[in-house]
Amino acid sequence: MLVDSHCHLDYPDFAEELPAVLERAKAAGVGHMVTICTRLSKFDGVKAVAEAHDNIYCSVGIHPHDAGKEPRTTVRELVELTSHPKVVGIGETGLDFYYDNSPQDDQEASFRIHIGASRETGLPLIIHTRDADDKTIEILDQEQEKGAFPGLIHCYSVGRGVAEAAIRHGMYISLSGILTFKNSGELREIVKDLPLDRLLVETDAPFLAPVPKRGKRNEPSFVRHTAEFAADLLGIPFAELEQATTDNFFRLFSKAAA
Repeated sequence: MLVDSHCHLDYPDFAEELPAVLERAKAAGVGHMVTICTRLSKFDGVKAVAEAHDNIYCSVGIHPHDAGKEPRTTVRELVELTSHPKVVGIGETGLDFYYDNSPQDDQEASFRIHIGASRETGLPLIIHTRDADDKTIEILDQEQEKGAFPGLIHCYSVGRGVAEAAIRHGMYISLSGILTFKNSGELREIVKDLPLDRLLVETDAPFLAPVPKRGKRNEPSFVRHTAEFAADLLGIPFAELEQATTDNFFRLFSKAAA
């Protein structure tokens, strides 16, 4: 069984054919999925998808793109929302200085609030980071000193230092379709050095479809292509990669039921 640890099944891209998308995921050996919240104002829709399917879980949080647009949340509000049995993670949150869709100060403040909720609940923090390596590492180092919290770097595609910081703090790395892209040679060299017991796989659907589906709308069934590519890259049998990433998922997202 594979797990798509990060997708967005509440997005309009899937509105007309979600049952078919889930059937294709099942046929591809994808047993569980986590549909990710990006705006608290749309959390009810995210939650509804998870509630409707036994093998789908969800998160609660505010994407850094929306940190300056959504009302500022609090640790208490996030903690209260995690009481729902299908909420297994906090985020996605983090820093994105590439698009700068929200002021950097708002992104950092939101990131630290989400960290506080992760620390309090023990639920993993789902981190988005782009063009913000140094600040991401700085915040992780500072906040881990205040008290440990679990988490992962989602859709890992940044510098080696971020991966090393995450591993140092006992966190995980999630691999997306970016790993398969033609221009991702540097990323592949970094991934070769990462411990297998810290790796997860994801789609980030509907975005970032892997080769050979590049350019199409992504969906959970496509996570198999990323997993097969990762197994070849690491020089291990696919079954070993499949088992390891699934075990890692349930170790990190311990609230989810295998």
